[in-house]
Formats: sequence, C-alpha cells, structure tokens
Amino acid sequence: MATLLGFGGLFGPFRLIPEQTVQELHVWQPVTYLFLHDPLGFSHILLNMLSLFMFGKTLEETWGTERFLRFYFICGIGAGLCVIVAGYLTSTQFVPTIGASGAIFGLLLAFGMLFPDSIVLMSFFFPIKAKYMVMIIGAITFLSSLQVNSGVSHIAHLGGMLVAFLLLKTTQGQSAMRRPSGPSLKRRMEQAWADYKLRRAKKKFQVYMSKQNRKGGPYVN
Repeated sequence: MATLLGFGGLFGPFRLIPEQTVQELHVWQPVTYLFLHDPLGFSHILLNMLSLFMFGKTLEETWGTERFLRFYFICGIGAGLCVIVAGYLTSTQFVPTIGASGAIFGLLLAFGMLFPDSIVLMSFFFPIKAKYMVMIIGAITFLSSLQVNSGVSHIAHLGGMLVAFLLLKTTQGQSAMRRPSGPSLKRRMEQAWADYKLRRAKKKFQVYMSKQNRKGGPYVN
C-alpha cells in the first residue's frame, strides 16, 4: 500500500489523510482510499490483484459474495482507521495513504485461519502451508513497520490483519465463516431481474387486451 505525495487534482480529496479525516471531517476517505493506487506502482497493483484472485476466490466460494464483500470492506476501512490512529501517534497525520493492501492482508489472514494446512505458493515459487505463510508475512510486516519513511503503509497492512483476526474470533465472524443458508446476493439479483421482466410482460399484455376490448371484438374462450 503505497503512500503517494503530490497525488492532487481530481483524486486528491479521496486519499486517506488522517488530519483531513479528523479535523476537516473528510469521513469518506477511509473508504475511497481503497480504490486509488499509484499508477507507477504497476507491480504492486498486479500483486494485489493476484492475491485477491488466489485467496479471495476461495473465501467468496465459502462465504458467499455478500459476506465476502462485507468482510473485505470492513478490513479495508479498519486498516484505514488504524492508519489514522498511528498517524497522530507518530506525527505523520499529514501523510496521504492510498491502496487496497490493508483489505488484501485481511483476506490473507482469513485464508490462513480457515485453511491453515492448504499448500500455497509463497512469492509464487515456494510451496508452503497457508498458516506458515501468514505467520511469515505478519512478522515481516511488523518488522517493516518499524522503519521510518519506507514509502509503504505497513500500519495499514497490520491493521487489516488485526481487523480480520478480530472479526473471525467474534460470534458474528464465526457465523460469517459458514456459507449463508439463504439465497446469495447474485441469486437475489437474478430473481429481482426475472420478477421485473415478468411485471413488464404482464403490463404489456394488459395494454394489449385493453386495446382489443376497445375495438368491440367478441370475447374468445
């Protein structure tokens, strides 16, 4: 999750800047910063997208789309709140943060907790159990957070993992680990669309029958 200085213009107000969020009440920033990234950091974007595909796909299949999205955004927003708190504690409240790595790290931890013995490719080369990969990534991230001006918001990474851990340890989180018994969000959207088309067809039929009746034609049985 890179911090990008000078990212002004159209997208400037959507970066996460702790001072603006707290003092100027830019309360949208802990959400909108997730959708921004440094266009020069293509490799970072690619890594995030590959991680989202590799681990997010399995989690979405386990939880369902609605609960997966809820978990993802709670981790991302929670990571942003951690950045705000850390910004004031370390006097870096004017430094902007962008990127979705906090949410991605939350997904990594969730995958490690739900599928601890699954074999994954760390750095896409080294086979390792998921639980050990998460431990290694967490340790590296913690040590990296002790560095000054690294250009990467390791606090957001740790924050995303912390929020994910707390979510999965609560009663609500435990229920979210099970597939929902009701219809999924996709199924509900498909059903709503089918109902809409049915209502349109009924309306067209009623209009047609009304025109036929006005012509005075005979009733047909």
